Parts: sequence; C-alpha cells; structure tokens
Amino acid sequence: MTKEFNVIIERDEDGYYVASVPELQGCHTQARSLDKLMVRIREAIELCLEVEQDLPSNEFIGVQRIAVEV
Repeated sequence: MTKEFNVIIERDEDGYYVASVPELQGCHTQARSLDKLMVRIREAIELCLEVEQDLPSNEFIGVQRIAVEV
C-alpha cells in the first residue's frame, strides 16, 4: 500500500532545511541540502508509521501566509 504525505519545508537561520509532516505528530527532520532532506524525511515518515497504530484521517488543505505588523 502506498500513502502520500504533505511535507512542509522551511530554512532556518543557520541555513538548514527543516521538513515536517503535519499529518504525523512529531514527524520532522533537518539537513543541509534538499536532496538529503528528502531522504531523511522519507525515513522519518517510515519510522513514524511504525509507531502509529491508526493513521490520522485529517486532510491537509494548505498553508496560508498572513502579514502582521509588529
């Protein structure tokens, strides 16, 4: 069985790429390159799925960017 997951990718202040999977609590990783990040997040997803008994039924809709004056 194949399941697809949405991955959010950000870059931190030190230049590392950080990936997280909103559908899987605590599923995240980081790497210096995007290629390495994709390998690591796939591994993290596989590990999270080994621990998860029930797959979440939430549907990822998207990310919205909002500007706020500070």
